[in-house]
Amino acid sequence: MAIKIFIDQGHNYGNPNAGAEGNGYTEQDLVYEIGIMLRDMLNGNPEFEARTSRNSKEEILGTTNAESLKIRVDNANSWGADYFISLHANASVIESATGCEGYVYSLNSVAEDFSSSLLTGLSESTGIPGRGVFARPTLYVLRKTNMPATLIELGFITNKNEAELMYTRPDLFAQGLYNGIITYFE
Repeated sequence: MAIKIFIDQGHNYGNPNAGAEGNGYTEQDLVYEIGIMLRDMLNGNPEFEARTSRNSKEEILGTTNAESLKIRVDNANSWGADYFISLHANASVIESATGCEGYVYSLNSVAEDFSSSLLTGLSESTGIPGRGVFARPTLYVLRKTNMPATLIELGFITNKNEAELMYTRPDLFAQGLYNGIITYFE
């Protein structure tokens, strides 16, 4: 039986729940492309079955921020996903801030191990340094999912180099995440 992975491309095309902006890019557009590429890579491997939260770039989930988050989690839960990955781009007032990082409901968990493997794959593929995995039990997508879940900050949209890399080479991010998934399940 295939391992079912739900990929949530964080945020919506517009409000409610639009994402961060930086260097002429929007978070929701960058993570949409990376999520679709990752889904297709996983679906090309008979060991996996993957779905995404947004199936077109302009799709808007819900009419409020809370409803948007609930729809994403409910879709993963009702599908019976085995793992949940929420993709995001970080932002900071410090333009030199760099790195990818993971968030999980609690440390010393399956989710932490999964998240750590994804970060290693990302760093190896993109050259963006890993900042580590942190507990964030208040995040809805980590608190309400019925499966191990991680929120991955792929890099900083406010860092010119990382934003440009996410835009010009989304394949590197998808490949890094894919490699991390494969390594985790080996």
